[in-house]
Amino acid sequence: MATGLTSSGDAAGGSEPRRSAVVIGTVVMAVLLVIAPLADVYPVVVEKAMCFALFACAFNLLLGFGGLLSFGHAMFLGTAGYVTAYAAKSWGLPPELAILLGTAASALLGVVVGLLAIRRQGIYFAMITLALAQMMYFFYVQAPFTHGEDGIQAVPRGRLLGFIDLSNSLAMYYTVLVIFIAAFVLIYRIVHSPFGQVLKAIRENEPRAISLGYDADRYKLLAFVLSAALSGLAGAVKAIVFQLASLTDVHWTMSGEVVLMTLLGGMGTLFGPVVGAFVLVALENYLAGFGEWVTVITGGIFVICVLMFRRGIVGEIGAWWAARRAHRSGEAKRGSAAV
Repeated sequence: MATGLTSSGDAAGGSEPRRSAVVIGTVVMAVLLVIAPLADVYPVVVEKAMCFALFACAFNLLLGFGGLLSFGHAMFLGTAGYVTAYAAKSWGLPPELAILLGTAASALLGVVVGLLAIRRQGIYFAMITLALAQMMYFFYVQAPFTHGEDGIQAVPRGRLLGFIDLSNSLAMYYTVLVIFIAAFVLIYRIVHSPFGQVLKAIRENEPRAISLGYDADRYKLLAFVLSAALSGLAGAVKAIVFQLASLTDVHWTMSGEVVLMTLLGGMGTLFGPVVGAFVLVALENYLAGFGEWVTVITGGIFVICVLMFRRGIVGEIGAWWAARRAHRSGEAKRGSAAV
């Protein structure tokens, strides 16, 4: 029944080239990230970019494929960061358990927020998520275990699985890389599963999906919880990488940044959020010398990109490639007809 909701481009014959392109793109991305420490690249910058790329991919699962715009996704990133940092520092949990606990906390928060928000649509849904995120922000400002504006500092990295010393920079880097690639592949599987096809159908025409017997609210709630959990995974890993959990990750500006990353790279594409996150982190890193002007410069670049690349960087490249293939296919058909 789910296959009846897929577009013609998602049919078996039409999806194979895209699947091949995704496989090739994932392999190329993984190889580039594997060899990045060998180049003149500061590993921590790439680790930060991978954490934000995972965050953006999780957000894109909700917005790009589910059609739900959340202005409060920072609450999941920050919640997992605080829970992970507290569990690792105060309870002495190993990093893998601390990360799992932080991810679970964000997933649970996603259930609560999702149940309150998904019954509304459009701007009302966005405003509810923003309001709840602000409530969480002020809770973390006042909660004693977060240490307010100081945050939870000096979070121990510990030993992953009891024998991988994460205090070693390369061990930490490749651990983040494995988590990022695994989460990216999981998102790919979700998007291309029957669940993902129904989710896209609800995004395109919710009344039609409901008329076919699908419980739209249940699908949207599950998508929201999955997005919250993956956002939490990004926040948990980030807390271990930087050994810090702070209010920055739960502030509303972080929710704005993930929207920026997704739109800049290409909403509704698999690689778009990754490209957007890496571009934004690179800009912040290389423009750091401009001080407070970084935000202004970044905003200006974003405006230019939106005007020139309305589908995002990856979206425009994909549209150009599709048009090129269609043109070549048309020429081939005309040539065969002439013969």
